Amino acid sequence: MSGKERREQLIEVSRALFAEKGFDGTSVEEIAAHAMVSKPVVYEHFGGKEGIYAVVVDREMQRLLTMITEALSASHPLAKLERAALALLRYIEESSEGFRILVRDSHAASGTGTFASLISEIASQVEDVLADEFANRGYDPKLAPMYAQMLVGMVALTGQWWLDVRRPGREEVAANLVNLAWNGLTGLNPDPGLSAVGRNAGMLGQSRPSAVRPPATEKERREQEKAREREAREQEKLARELEKQRLRDQREREKALEKELREQEKAREREAREQEKLAREQEKARERELREQEKAREREAREQEKLRRAAERVGAAQPKPVRTAGGHPSAAQDGGHDGGHDGGGESAPLSVPSGAPQEELAVGCGLPPSPHHRTQDTANGAG
Repeated sequence: MSGKERREQLIEVSRALFAEKGFDGTSVEEIAAHAMVSKPVVYEHFGGKEGIYAVVVDREMQRLLTMITEALSASHPLAKLERAALALLRYIEESSEGFRILVRDSHAASGTGTFASLISEIASQVEDVLADEFANRGYDPKLAPMYAQMLVGMVALTGQWWLDVRRPGREEVAANLVNLAWNGLTGLNPDPGLSAVGRNAGMLGQSRPSAVRPPATEKERREQEKAREREAREQEKLARELEKQRLRDQREREKALEKELREQEKAREREAREQEKLAREQEKARERELREQEKAREREAREQEKLRRAAERVGAAQPKPVRTAGGHPSAAQDGGHDGGHDGGGESAPLSVPSGAPQEELAVGCGLPPSPHHRTQDTANGAG
């Protein structure tokens, strides 16, 4: 294992142990044992437990911060809030060990990498977004940092609760978070104040209660009305944009479905053509085979006809034997067989076409056609 691979292995092992036992409950010996290395290897790569803990925390903070930053890049404030809530819950779902490390009591070894510092950094980004929105809606932009801490704290604490229960689902939790945050901000009072009962309860034990806040002036009411109208227009615009997006998505899905159906139809047509082509080729192969068989039968018939005609020619060319009164062949006929006994010369061979049957060859050589004649010829030769 290379040095880089060993370093990543130690980080993953330490990450799991820190999430389970915390910084104080984890030792270098445990890290080395789980990684199946010696303690000096851990010290060589990170200098000790503090070094590896700082690397783990820094990685988790950067990952979560990147996800939240990307979510806040949306154009509409509602979309920013929804994506930010989903980003945090997705991080908790996909990196539970990392989130457990971040929300544990921070250790001095983590340096600035604490959950509180992470929340502050995210809140500073939300603060910039809220300041612009407050200025557009007639609210005091100076209050944006406070509202940013409220929003981020609400989402973060909800995430800590959801880390263990995991019910309801991620999107449902995000929807309820956004519902509380967004609808609460929708009816936001530009100049909020406590009621008289609330002030009196809060000032118990003090010598002088504060003065009752006067009701809103006509100008403030008009500003509030304008803010509500602007918010309503924003919501209508967002609803139109969402509807347009929904229709675009629906058209895209319909086009994709139509394209898929056309591709399937083309595939079926190609398959049908291939099957027809294969059937034609098989039919042609059968026809060729039948023609070959027919030709073979015709050749066999011609060969048989040739053999039959040859046999007929051989039978017609053979002289018929002359019989005496006793039924024995004549001397001229018998001399062809006994010439050797009386000093006569050898008989000339009879030419017989090649390929003739064995019976035709025997007849061509002057032998009698039946076993009875062969017996008589043998007797005459002996006499």
